[in-house]
Amino acid sequence: FSECEGYFTRARRTKRMRENTKKGTMSNDGGDAMFRNMSKAATASNLPRATRVKNKSAAPIQITAEQIVREAKERQDDTYIAPRQKITNTEELYEYRLKKRKEFEDVIRRTYWDTKVWTRYAKWEEGQGDFARARSVWERSLDQNYKEVPVWINYAEMEMRAGFVNHARNVWDRACSLLPRHDVLWYKYTHMEETMGEIAACRNVFEKWMKWEPNELAWNAFVNFELRYKEYDQVRDVYQRYAQVHPSTRVFGKWAKFEQYQKHDNENCRKVFEAGIEMLSEEEDVDDLYVQYAKFEEKNHEYERARGIYKYALTALPKSMHNSIRKAMMSFEKQFGDSKGIESAVVEKRRYEYENLVEKEPMNYDHWFAFAKLEEENGDWEKVREVYERAIGNKPPANEKRYWRRYVYLWINYFLFEELDAKDYDRAREVMRELLKLVPHKEFSFSKVWIMAAKFELRRKKLDAFRKIMGLAIGLAPKPKIFDAYIEIESQLGNFDRCRALYEKSLELNPRDCESWVKYAELEKDLGEIERGRAIFEMAIEQPALDMPETLWKAYIDFEIAIGSREGARALYERLLEKTEHVKVWMSYAKFESKVVLPPPEDDEEWDEDEETEEERRIREKAYMEKTPMESREVREQNARNVFERALEALKTNQPDAKEERMMLLEAWKVFEENGSGASDEKKELVDAVDKKMPKRVKRKRPMYTDDGEDAGMEEYYDYVFPEEAGAKPNLKLLEAAYAWKKQKQMETSS
Repeated sequence: FSECEGYFTRARRTKRMRENTKKGTMSNDGGDAMFRNMSKAATASNLPRATRVKNKSAAPIQITAEQIVREAKERQDDTYIAPRQKITNTEELYEYRLKKRKEFEDVIRRTYWDTKVWTRYAKWEEGQGDFARARSVWERSLDQNYKEVPVWINYAEMEMRAGFVNHARNVWDRACSLLPRHDVLWYKYTHMEETMGEIAACRNVFEKWMKWEPNELAWNAFVNFELRYKEYDQVRDVYQRYAQVHPSTRVFGKWAKFEQYQKHDNENCRKVFEAGIEMLSEEEDVDDLYVQYAKFEEKNHEYERARGIYKYALTALPKSMHNSIRKAMMSFEKQFGDSKGIESAVVEKRRYEYENLVEKEPMNYDHWFAFAKLEEENGDWEKVREVYERAIGNKPPANEKRYWRRYVYLWINYFLFEELDAKDYDRAREVMRELLKLVPHKEFSFSKVWIMAAKFELRRKKLDAFRKIMGLAIGLAPKPKIFDAYIEIESQLGNFDRCRALYEKSLELNPRDCESWVKYAELEKDLGEIERGRAIFEMAIEQPALDMPETLWKAYIDFEIAIGSREGARALYERLLEKTEHVKVWMSYAKFESKVVLPPPEDDEEWDEDEETEEERRIREKAYMEKTPMESREVREQNARNVFERALEALKTNQPDAKEERMMLLEAWKVFEENGSGASDEKKELVDAVDKKMPKRVKRKRPMYTDDGEDAGMEEYYDYVFPEEAGAKPNLKLLEAAYAWKKQKQMETSS
């Protein structure tokens, strides 16, 4: 404690020196000079240095905060109590009153603005029974400041306690006249009159108060006053003025409840709601009044009236207020409506949701799709058309096909709705025409739109209009899909000359399209024009550039196989091998040689290859092999084996680095030999012969280099070493010896 006392003493000394410096006891220059001349020890603050606690372990005796507080409380001195003065005669009482009045007057002279002093003075005089003096004190206080509301209240309450009712009325009248915006004065005044049973006087006070148009609480107090004494006509009159001063849904709702529950007058209640709706039509919360009106009709079992109110609210109010109306309407329909009414309420709710979505994101066409589907399910064609017209008005921001895809489907759905649901074919035709005009065909086009427009005319039995649209499509957007659709329709109609002309036009515009060449040749084959089909294939393979030449060659070979021309197919394989020696071509060639090339039956004109069963084909193959010795199984297998040998030699000679392709070829050859005919010994010899040609799979290393050509280390890879490779023999012998040693070790370990 002594250390702390010294610390606070030094701190107070330093503080006084700084305060004297600030007060100017010395001039700035002189003070600065004095401080400069003083030594560092004199000017330094002698605050105690923060001690460092070395031993942080717990003390042997622990003192809690509770003990400290309890000890301080026990040592606290007793509260001072002033001595009581006993007055024994009138003179002492007079002296006591004189002394107290002098004290009060002295305090008032010093602090005349403090209303608490005036209040204590007046209450003391009231306690002495001298109401004239107390009244004088209150008046003097009001002369100083008449705007102090507590002074008026205490003054009037003093008169009321003393039983001076008229004096109290005068005080309240003066207070309410001077401070009419302080509602507490009016509340106290009316409470006094009502407590005394002066109902007429209380009503007069309320009437004076209402002339100042106070807040809603004051009007509610007036209404409740009239209700307590069952003056219902007065209540209606108060509500009329109340609604004029504070027009709100809350006020009209209270008024309507009064008419409903107190007067039981439904007609007046309806008039109140109608007047409120008319007066508050521009307010933000008028929807709440509609809901209250509808619920009033629900309670009176006027369900059609309630439903009509909800529907009128949805048409009269802006969309921002529809949410609460829809919720209330949904609840009403679930309770009192039939299935149709419930569905209508659900549709209204979903329609409101979709309206908000399309308003926020008009370019999100998925919202428009869902909105249109909702209206279609509802069955109101005019609303469906309105939604589609609004949707197609949101044109994509740029002429890029990725933006137009979903937009075009809006038009397509609109077109399908008009044709299939509304059965308005003229309108459907107009929708499709507008879409064809809108699409920028020079930049991009949509084949689906052209085809749908043309097929619509075909469904309406207008062949000329169909051909006109397809011709326009070929002129503006010559796409393969348009040609295919046009050719398909013309072939179904039997106009094969038109089909040929369309194929020629398509190939003239795009000679690289192998699919069109193939379809053209297939058409000629189906018509029995084998030579024309072959000529078309010949023209196709002579084209300098093709998008998928392998598809064209395969189709040409399948064409020759389908007509039963083994020599033609074999010649095509040979010609193809002159262009490419890919391993898959050799494998396909060998597979072709191993199978029977069966020509179509000549005596059966109604024969269809797709309808022929496996059993029927097997019987035909057997009969054909007996008739044609060159199609026997032995001959076919030998031809296939020759192809495999040629392929292996060609790959070895022309593509020595294509080791994986040679491996694939040998595996296919081995599978072929395993599935071949002949005795088991002979088959085993053939399989072993192929196995001897199989390579060994070895792991090797090769250097790696970065993009800059620097050395990046070594990497391991698998390589195939064939038996005929001379340089691989030493390595192979070493590998074989290592493999044999490893196998022997494994056998020893297992035993």
